[in-house]
Amino acid sequence: MRLSRYFLPVLKENPSEAQIVSHRLMLRAGMIRQASSGIYSWLPLGFRVLKRIEQIVREEQDAAGCLELLMPTIQSADLWRESGRYEDYGKEMLRIQDRHEREMLYGPTNEELITTIFRSEVKSYKELPKLLYHIQWKFRDEVRPRFGVMRGREFLMKDSYSFDIDQAGARRAYNKMFVAYLRTFARMGLKAIPMQADTGPIGGDLSHEFIVLAETGESGVFCDKALVDRDVLSQEVDYDVDLQPIVDSWTAPYAATDEKHDAARFDALPAGQQLSARGIEVGHIFYFGTKYSEPLKAQVAGPDGNPVTVHMGSYGIGVSRLLGAIIEASHDDAGIIWPDAVAPFDIGIIDLKPDDAACASLCSDLYGRLRAAGREVLYDDTADRAGAKFATMDLIGLPWQVVVGPRGAKNGVVELKRRATGEKQEVALDAALGRLIPNG
Repeated sequence: MRLSRYFLPVLKENPSEAQIVSHRLMLRAGMIRQASSGIYSWLPLGFRVLKRIEQIVREEQDAAGCLELLMPTIQSADLWRESGRYEDYGKEMLRIQDRHEREMLYGPTNEELITTIFRSEVKSYKELPKLLYHIQWKFRDEVRPRFGVMRGREFLMKDSYSFDIDQAGARRAYNKMFVAYLRTFARMGLKAIPMQADTGPIGGDLSHEFIVLAETGESGVFCDKALVDRDVLSQEVDYDVDLQPIVDSWTAPYAATDEKHDAARFDALPAGQQLSARGIEVGHIFYFGTKYSEPLKAQVAGPDGNPVTVHMGSYGIGVSRLLGAIIEASHDDAGIIWPDAVAPFDIGIIDLKPDDAACASLCSDLYGRLRAAGREVLYDDTADRAGAKFATMDLIGLPWQVVVGPRGAKNGVVELKRRATGEKQEVALDAALGRLIPNG
């Protein structure tokens, strides 16, 4: 994409309404604009990141055996009355009426609706287990929405739901999601630590939240340092085998947020293994047994023909919230530092003098060859001064920058900059292509 044709309304100054780094940088980098309190429009750059994050989430859910569907944003209040949650959920639920005065709501979550879909279509234990998910916008009417997409009212979320014949089967589903979440966040360049959590309004008796370490995190975090150093992606996962040993290896070392912190257990760790930090929740998984299937009468015929109430779990990832969490964990004074897997573009080309024939020719050649190799490229072909071009590229945080000036262009040489480290190197064009095109 040529920057001269792109829509990238960057801001030079920090917006006064932004209280945390991610909100500030997302506004400055032209990723979002507020539509109303806690509700945002996603501009092209932000939307590209959102879609890349969503795709990683989707791929890992599919790999774990989940089946994707799509449920509506608007739900009937009758479903929530049937489960007993309609009045209990509180003012965070946006309640509305349609033109026929039927009570509806903008869904904050989907346990009721997915359970009614299941009970209508699945009749026998032979059809179990089932893992279903969707990626959909949700709404929770926060009393004080703040911190941009980190605590907005409208947000994009992946929620999946498991249905099993008994508790043992439900635990297998829980373990699949536990491992899938570890892989999902690792693929995004995040170190997410699972920690035992309260179940909150979802309910149930088994729950873990996945916490990303960040200085500006909302929660205090206490854990064994060994958890941070693990390489989650070093081995492939077979979801058809018993995953309990993997789950145990992550839950045996000490890890807790301040709400669940046991100072005595933490202090028993050797001093060199104690990590006290701040963290951001990016995912939450729950096993809640028959909390919803019982009142909603989600039953199947068991092996003996008698009806069995299914056991359920739900598993959420805040897709839009992840953008803020990644920025909070990966930025510097100049701007965002995107991990390669979620960056809006892989490479930024900076033409320092677009009216110079040699510069324009080399940049055009580089741009074409990178795109032909499947790389996503933002080509700054504007007439802005060099300082402004550098500042914009650093602000939007693309993993690689390629700088082309008149002197280098005459000699077929470009400057490569790795955004994460700031390392710069002058190399020949072919050498640059070799670095920028995997297996090229």
